[in-house]
Amino acid sequence: MKDYYTELRVKNGPALAGHGAEAVRDAITRTIVKLPEHLRKSLTWDQGAEMSQHTQLRIDTGLKVYFCDPRSPWQRGSNENTNGLLRQYFPKGTDLSLHSADAIIAVAHTLNTRSRKTLGWKTPAEAFNQLLIETQKEDSVASTG
Repeated sequence: MKDYYTELRVKNGPALAGHGAEAVRDAITRTIVKLPEHLRKSLTWDQGAEMSQHTQLRIDTGLKVYFCDPRSPWQRGSNENTNGLLRQYFPKGTDLSLHSADAIIAVAHTLNTRSRKTLGWKTPAEAFNQLLIETQKEDSVASTG
């Protein structure tokens, strides 16, 4: 039996539940490259060790990565709000590897189709689709002008 009280914890050891720096980098890369290039210019993150691969992320995607100041959650307000919503489904410390991809996609769908006051009571999906439509119109006008 493992003695959790006297055994030293190895920091920066192997990633648990696939949330190590390489797994995070790979997941962001796979997702971000699906966006139109002009919508994937930067990413703001907290000071978590899971972003220690940010230099490689920049090389792989061209994405500029900015970091919030430590202990300054107001610098990432929408992220903190979303974390709170996610905690309704996955309490802090939840091992996401225990959930199927379909279950996680279902939670993402639920949150992306839930209206938000900060979006004028549109859903994130509606606001994102509107942004895509507007930028497509701008691109078509720019290419014909």
